[in-house]
Amino acid sequence: MAEIKDDTRQQAILTSAFQAFATYGFRKTSMDDIARGAGMSRPAVYLHFKNKEAIVSKLTELYYVEKSEAVAKALKTPGSIPDVFARAVQAQTEGIAAILASPHGLEVLDSTKSLASDILSQGEADLAGLYAEWLLREEKAGRVRLTAEAGEMAKTITAALKGLKVSAGGAEEYENLVTQFSKLIGAALEVR
Repeated sequence: MAEIKDDTRQQAILTSAFQAFATYGFRKTSMDDIARGAGMSRPAVYLHFKNKEAIVSKLTELYYVEKSEAVAKALKTPGSIPDVFARAVQAQTEGIAAILASPHGLEVLDSTKSLASDILSQGEADLAGLYAEWLLREEKAGRVRLTAEAGEMAKTITAALKGLKVSAGGAEEYENLVTQFSKLIGAALEVR
């Protein structure tokens, strides 16, 4: 989770909430659980967040900030197309297996989808934009072969990675599917 530089109390609340949601699920987690985990009173938590939904929105926002920074950095590394693509996919998917392995991982992902859909949509669009820019840059350099418009291919990449989260039967299967996807797409993109 990306760090909030200006407010350690808010960071403590978000860390506590994330852990509580993964442990107990969104529905069963109370603001008291979050406050206790953050080492503060419930009224103090309400000074920072109106409710659990606001916390989920902030967690989702920070997740996409962190992932966008990590993917952008990975896409700027040197190496073969499959290697660079694999690093970007790893940067985007790192930590998801741990969520899926938690007792309420799928509920956490579902809650995010329903409570922060606008943030999720923008975050996915931002990630797709990073992949599209990379694809265009690498096509111009003669290293990538595009079979469709770069933006559409990038949307397909992010949609596929998002779909793997819900189709996997658990954390280990998810990691295996992501690795297979990364190798397949990386090899298909590379000009030989």
